[in-house]
Amino acid sequence: MTQKYRSIYRPDLFAGQVALITGGGSGIGRCTAHELSSLGARIALLGRKQEKLDQVKAEIEAAGGEADTFVCDIRNEALVKETVAAVLRRFGRVDFLVNNAGGQYRAELENITLNGWDAVIRSNLNGGFVMSRECFVQWMKAHGGAIVNIVMDNWCSTPMMGHSGAARAGMVNFTETAAVEWGPYNVRVNGVAPGGIASSGFDHYPESEREYLRTYGDSVPLGRVGTEAETASAIVFLLSEGAAFVSGTTVRVDGASSAARPWYALPKRKSPSPVYDGFPLSKLPDVLSD
Repeated sequence: MTQKYRSIYRPDLFAGQVALITGGGSGIGRCTAHELSSLGARIALLGRKQEKLDQVKAEIEAAGGEADTFVCDIRNEALVKETVAAVLRRFGRVDFLVNNAGGQYRAELENITLNGWDAVIRSNLNGGFVMSRECFVQWMKAHGGAIVNIVMDNWCSTPMMGHSGAARAGMVNFTETAAVEWGPYNVRVNGVAPGGIASSGFDHYPESEREYLRTYGDSVPLGRVGTEAETASAIVFLLSEGAAFVSGTTVRVDGASSAARPWYALPKRKSPSPVYDGFPLSKLPDVLSD
């Protein structure tokens, strides 16, 4: 028997509504798709790899939910337009958009080529903008809705990820601007900024980064990395009716790491930080389980 998602929200919270999730084939996108489905939403999974999307679709259907897949490169404007139209043909509506797709690599600024910089900007800024615009123009302007943009801890600076930090900072400002321009149409736009989250993305970093990832939690005031479910929970709240008067803000899900300061030594922990993980299919990244 398939184990159900252990969400903190009521089971029918999103009954009959449709959520489009980019980057829905893995990580935070996959987890969010499962939680929204468990709460009654029908799920449009968008990504670049059909095989990964098919796997998540099968998981959701095995748990009693409804999902369909849409292969799309969000950097391709024409394809995004066509894909949003295809989602509307399939489901008849798009109530929620979770802009989760993106990617980056670690490099110092002096070693980032213009092509590399442009690739990250196109994925993490341009793609989120075009997806949001098309959902707004094709459906939400006339019917309302909610958008959550997944960004990152780009406050202060982002050494070794300057391209992604610049793109995500742009998405934070886009979030605020869209919230103002689209608010009169009953469209809310917010962001979620995850810190170190134990997801499959950890295993994509090179061997030289493995020790850093293993000790990352030592610099976090809550003393650990976060879970995909803790991030999804924040996303779900911002999409929910409970956040009906929340728009134009970005919620940090980072254990207070972005508020920490190098000159303040964290006290020795007396006990582990409580953890929430309602996702039954979650798996600790290999780098953390070695």
